Amino acid sequence: MKRDIIKINKEKCNGCGDCISGCPEGALQIIDGKARLISDLFCDGLGACIGTCPQGAIEIEQREAVPYDEINVMENIVKEGPNVIKAHLNHLNDHGQKQFLKQAIDLLIEKNIKIPNYESETVLGACPGSKEIKLGEKPVSNQKVPVYSAELRNWPVQLQLLNPNAPYLKNADILIAADCAPFAYANFHQRFLKNKILIIFCPKLDKTIELYVDKLAEIFKNQDIKSISIVHMEVPCCSGIEVVVKRALEKSRKYIIITDYTISINGEII
Repeated sequence: MKRDIIKINKEKCNGCGDCISGCPEGALQIIDGKARLISDLFCDGLGACIGTCPQGAIEIEQREAVPYDEINVMENIVKEGPNVIKAHLNHLNDHGQKQFLKQAIDLLIEKNIKIPNYESETVLGACPGSKEIKLGEKPVSNQKVPVYSAELRNWPVQLQLLNPNAPYLKNADILIAADCAPFAYANFHQRFLKNKILIIFCPKLDKTIELYVDKLAEIFKNQDIKSISIVHMEVPCCSGIEVVVKRALEKSRKYIIITDYTISINGEII
């Protein structure tokens, strides 16, 4: 089967080993001075290790690989003790992997192992870059009236990292934007983002489009989304944003009006 899985650039890797702590699943080892993926079975393709690599030597690719096996992963993880167990559960929870999380917890129950509190804090091997954060008011010194440095209200914003069950999505007005749009349109925050929850992806370069359709469909179905706005570039490949959103709406069987904005290469609304 084809699925997302990590790829290590051997030329960039300096063998520092920082990525090992970012993979509680045990898919990585340092061999002959380089980080190596030792088993496709253990790699979930979510990329927790990417942010730990100071050399930028790890990326996600889509290729033929054996399916990820949560039970095999947990059999190894329980041998490493409670901190590694906690890191793994936190990792699955942060990425909204409900099925794998249930499998992991069921195995802990079967083995009579205490289930740690994995939701309350960032732990070793967790994904701080994907930790759910609802951003809000930032008061300045002694002023009583809050001011904002930006209109961003949520983190993460990448659809690849976003948890479809994040509480800030409930009854939200969401803005789905192509990666390039905020850079092309100078007034993006004030014109499009104010009072909205942001989701971004690239329909041309991202290799997880089918997963994006499923994730958006889950959001539309379960979160009672109030409105959807789309911002994409005028280039033809960028119109895939609208295609993905419409497919997700069809799959969710929800009817939500889409407001669609197109940005020109020179930064104007068409």
